[in-house]
Amino acid sequence: MDRNNTPATVPEKIILGIDPGTNVMGYGVLKVEGKKAGMVAMGVIDMRKIPDGYLKLGHIFERVTGIISSYLPDELAIEAPFFGKNVQSMLKLGRAQGVAIAAAIQRGVPITEYEPTKIKVAITGNGAASKEQVAGMLQRMLHIPEEEMSKYMDATDALGAAYCHFIQLGTPKVEHSYKDWKSFVNENKDKIHK
Repeated sequence: MDRNNTPATVPEKIILGIDPGTNVMGYGVLKVEGKKAGMVAMGVIDMRKIPDGYLKLGHIFERVTGIISSYLPDELAIEAPFFGKNVQSMLKLGRAQGVAIAAAIQRGVPITEYEPTKIKVAITGNGAASKEQVAGMLQRMLHIPEEEMSKYMDATDALGAAYCHFIQLGTPKVEHSYKDWKSFVNENKDKIHK
């Protein structure tokens, strides 16, 4: 309540999460109201029938731009590619991620990138959690009915990126970062009792 006894407005925010992929790219949309988040949508961009790699990239750009137009996200949370042994796969995945980022940049949507382990820790508390465990926790935390769960783990991974970002929004920012004890002491002389 504010001083006029009217309910204070709760800040609303839409977060789009993306799990990059070259054949199947997941997306998830969260609506945040104050300290609560709820799923708006999740799905995939399926490119398995598109034979040409460059046409896939064009399709990613068009679909991500369309998703942004439909849901008008305030922020984008995107999963960082993990480092694998196959360099060609890494290059293709990096291109797909870059095209999704370019679509967000074109629409002026701020972007935050999260490592897969950080997303898993934020949701399950375990950086080695399986995709199924992440999906199960999201279903419970966001109260998603079974019939609304995607059969594609790419979609739940994308929703996980959005939910990780939601959690990070509630984490207080550190005002100071100290490189060593000497810098800590120097900046806090007036607070340290002798």
